[in-house]
Amino acid sequence: MLLTRFDPFRQMRELEKSFYNYPSNEGVSGFIPVVNTREGDSSFYIDVDLPGVKKDDIKVDLEKNVLTISGERKTKEEVKEEDYYKVETSFGKFSRSFTLPDNADVENIEAKSVDGVLELVIPKLDESRSKKVISIQ
Repeated sequence: MLLTRFDPFRQMRELEKSFYNYPSNEGVSGFIPVVNTREGDSSFYIDVDLPGVKKDDIKVDLEKNVLTISGERKTKEEVKEEDYYKVETSFGKFSRSFTLPDNADVENIEAKSVDGVLELVIPKLDESRSKKVISIQ
């Protein structure tokens, strides 16, 4: 008789594994880009690694001080009949959102895509423009 140790999380791991090995082109695991954020003296910076994503497949939206970067990394149609190969590249739709601070100048955000990296520069408002003194009457 074969005894196996009870593992309460086994089914969860199997379910997660089945999602990541889903044989669809869009895949459940999808593509999650790596993001670097930093703050300078006069601006905030967001760099998003998007290798293989065309500039036309990237969308940047701003709504209620939330900046959303979304798009899709499409699969390449490649056929190899004689050799066996394995594809480890992730494909699919992605979306990343960032809540901007109150002193972000949302009217002057700049975005450019160079060599598979989306670079966003979000200028800071001058302190005099971001703060308002209200007089009491």
